[in-house]
Amino acid sequence: MGAGIVSLWLLASVLLLAVRWVDPPTTAVHIERRLQAWMHHKPYRERYQFVPLSQISPNLQHAVIAAEDARFYQHHGFDWHEIQIAAEDDMEGGRVRGASTLTQQLVKNLLFGTSRSIIRKGAEFTLVPVAEFVLGKRRILELYLNVVEWGPGVYGAQAACAYHYGIAARNVSRDQAVRLAAILPAPLKRRPERMNHYSSLILERMRQMGW
Repeated sequence: MGAGIVSLWLLASVLLLAVRWVDPPTTAVHIERRLQAWMHHKPYRERYQFVPLSQISPNLQHAVIAAEDARFYQHHGFDWHEIQIAAEDDMEGGRVRGASTLTQQLVKNLLFGTSRSIIRKGAEFTLVPVAEFVLGKRRILELYLNVVEWGPGVYGAQAACAYHYGIAARNVSRDQAVRLAAILPAPLKRRPERMNHYSSLILERMRQMGW
């Protein structure tokens, strides 16, 4: 690695260490969306309120884990089982399954934005173990639920529940939670009320996981 790359990696690691205690005021995705709106001369309103994990309903916590990373508490940042399945699907010419864990998605949201490149994937690969080590599972889940995109300018569980249902994150019901989790793969295109089929699949996964 060149000196510049090493310096950037160290800076990213320091930022991950900082968010162990400090709630991030913004993320790479937030900044990216603001720039996109500015460049395309579109109105943009950001909704973002960080709340403790204790103020986010277990319904939503469980629904997001079931939808996005069912082995969250078993892996150490990478779900090699899901990665293998995704690779096999790709080789067989089928639909590629998503295999990114919550930790990977958090690192991407905080530091890199939505762009895709080999360099970004390489940096993410080295930073995910750092995030697992310095943050721990509870803080990773708390950060993810608070910064993830849930609609146009809507970031985090508190803003998502207010925007889509007019309630606080602590009050979201089981049905509302699975519908919110169902839009996460494409939050700028999907709406909770249209996610009948996928939300029922998430609900079944939750039952299988004992939730």
